[in-house]
Amino acid sequence: MKYFIALLGLLTFLACKDDYTIKPIGHVRLEYPEPNYKSFISDCDFTFEYSDLAEKRDKENPCWFVLHYPDMKANIYLTYFPIQSQEDLAIKIKDSEKLVQEQTVKASYIAPREFIFEKKKVYGTLFELGGESAINLQFHATDSLKNLISGSVYFSTPPQYDSLQPAIQYMKKDVMHLIETLEWK
Repeated sequence: MKYFIALLGLLTFLACKDDYTIKPIGHVRLEYPEPNYKSFISDCDFTFEYSDLAEKRDKENPCWFVLHYPDMKANIYLTYFPIQSQEDLAIKIKDSEKLVQEQTVKASYIAPREFIFEKKKVYGTLFELGGESAINLQFHATDSLKNLISGSVYFSTPPQYDSLQPAIQYMKKDVMHLIETLEWK
């Protein structure tokens, strides 16, 4: 009996020590509200809908804008180009795609998605970039005659693709809505 009590005391003593196991650092769960969309109003040759979570900011050039998402520390940079010729259009599209290709050093993948809205004369490509790329989404849209809009999504945080993934997917939906509602005046 004496040995039993000693053994029980020893087991109790050993069982009561602290656990110093290293645990992984957790990430904050990011959840965003369903967006409500409003019309983009300007004197430019285009219109579209954008999220009410974004603030429209003018840039120095006419018809260049930033849609700023303060809660996500994200921006959609929109650049409009009036097109003079088919050669001019090809150069501008190539410049837009060059920006994507420059990210191949950090991007783990680049997934292009073409879109065609024949009735509204909206044609273009959306590029989604994975990995630690500075740009997460890049797109251009044109009517193939007189107008071209180029857009890029940037986050004002270090590029950690896994932790930014919920915000990137949210922004992708907003960019898709922008493209789907784009119309030329």
